[in-house]
Order: sequence, then structure tokens, then C-alpha cells
Amino acid sequence: MGLKGFVEGGIASIVAGCSTHPLDLIKVRMQLQGESPAMTNPSAAVQNLRPALAFQTTTVHLPHPQTSPSVSVPRVGLVNVGVRIIQQEGVAALFSGVSATVLRQTLYSTTRMGLYDMMKQKWTNPNTKVMPLSSKIGAGLIAGAIGAAVGNPADVAMVRMQADGRLPLAQRRNYKSVIDAITRMTKEEGITSLWRGSSLTINRAMLVTASQLASYDQFKEMILDNKLMRDGFGTHVAASFAAGIVAAIASNPVDVIKTRVMNMKVEAGAAPPYKGALDCAVKTVRAEGPMALYKGFIPTVSRQGPFTIVLFVTLEQVRKLLKDF
Repeated sequence: MGLKGFVEGGIASIVAGCSTHPLDLIKVRMQLQGESPAMTNPSAAVQNLRPALAFQTTTVHLPHPQTSPSVSVPRVGLVNVGVRIIQQEGVAALFSGVSATVLRQTLYSTTRMGLYDMMKQKWTNPNTKVMPLSSKIGAGLIAGAIGAAVGNPADVAMVRMQADGRLPLAQRRNYKSVIDAITRMTKEEGITSLWRGSSLTINRAMLVTASQLASYDQFKEMILDNKLMRDGFGTHVAASFAAGIVAAIASNPVDVIKTRVMNMKVEAGAAPPYKGALDCAVKTVRAEGPMALYKGFIPTVSRQGPFTIVLFVTLEQVRKLLKDF
């Protein structure tokens, strides 16, 4: 029974992850907007010295002699980012890093969904068939932490592959696949680079899993207990959409910092752009303001909503298919 939860959760997570991958890629690109190229490529720091106040403007012009006299980095919205990616890199670029998404969902989401299901079965009151909200949150925190630790290498690879297209051609990593990314990172930066930003990944996963899975169960129970709808497609969509919004609000600040720490390029003999999560948060807020922590929030909600809907609707259907196993 326990293994079944992992299989069901894994299938649903992979379907949801692949179907919403373009939105996740756009979210990553938006979270990196306003970040100095020196944070991604320290060797470019001398060429890109600019006062911190420059980041407070709507458009930042950074001279980059390796590519063109100036590179305009306007802060644009969800649709514009998507259109720009298609125009500059092609439609296929929207699925950059999808192999890493598959591996990440296989490792991270399969683990967290399976563990949550196991704890849900053990912690649900056998008489009332109800699991207290506090227990749901606790199960989500534990499952999220373990899942994130397992899936962090794929998460780092996914962020880098998604962010690669925003870099000048000479600075791109050009990973061929998630396996190539993990192999090269291990050789060039050491095996510890695969767990770069792991504390952030774990914190984010704890927040997402606790808010997403716990709130889905809670919203679903509220809808059914109040007889607002029957247990079916409509209930699953309503509960999962609400859960997606809760998860997006809770996780976005950590997600922004995680994206930047994972994407930074550390060169041999040079100090890393960020010393850690706190340093990244401080530098981000100082350079771009507090609301920078909610960069990419619209695509985060735009992704979390559909992702959570596809995740739980698929999960419910898979459970029906596998109910006799």
C-alpha cells in the first residue's frame, strides 16, 4: 500500500511537471531579471561595474563588449518574457531543461507525495477518518524536506538549463541533457555543487508541500463536508486551484533566492557572488527593493495553479485506475 502512493504520486507529478514546464521556465527568467551579470558570471564584473541605484530603474543598460555595445534588460511581464523567448530562441526553448524536470519530479515529487500518503494513512483517525490540519502540515513539512534533499541535483540542473538562454552566447553552459549537466557540474565544480542551494530547496519544498498537499486535503474536506459539490472533477479542480494559490504565496520569496543561488557561476579562485541564502537575500533587496522577493509571482501563480490542478486531478484519476492493485 505504501509503495502504491509513491507510484501514484510520481505519475501525477511527472504529468503535471511536463505540462507546465514552459510556465516554470518563464518564472525562472523573471526571477533573474534585474540581477547583475556579475552575479552569474564573476569574470564579467570588471566590465559591468554599475552603481546599485541602476537597478531601481525600469530599464537597465549594461555594456557588454563581448556581445554588443549595450544590452538592454527591461523588466517585463509574463507574456512579454514568453514572446521574447520564442522570438530569440525558438518555441523549443520553452522546454529547455524538460529532461531535468522529469528527473526532478521522479526524485523529488515522487518521494514527497509517497511519504505524505504514508503519513496520512498512519495519522488519520481510524474512527472519524479525519486527519487534523496540524498533522497534515507536519506531514507536508517532513515529506517536503526529504523529497527536496533527494531531488536537489536535478533541481540545480533544471534551473541552470532554464536560465541558460538569457546569457550571452559566450557565457552559456549549453548542457545537452540533465545527465550532461550533473556530470559537468561534478567535474567542473565538485560534487557539492549538486547540492548548492539545498537549504533553500528544502525550505521551499517544506513550504510548498505543507501548503499545497495540506491545503488541498483541507479545501477538499471543506467542500465535501459543506456539501458545496460532490466528490468529482469540479471539487478536485476547485480544491487544487486554491491550494496552488496558497503554495505560491508561501514559497515565492524562497524560490527567488533559490533560483539565484543555484544559477550563480562560481569560478576557481574567485569568491562566489553570494556567500549563501541570507547574503543573496540582502543583496537582492538592497539592489532591487523588497518586492524583488516576489519577482515572478504572476508566473508562479500561473504555474502553481495549473500545476496543482493537473497534479491532483491526475492523482485522483490514477488512484481510480490503481484502486484494485
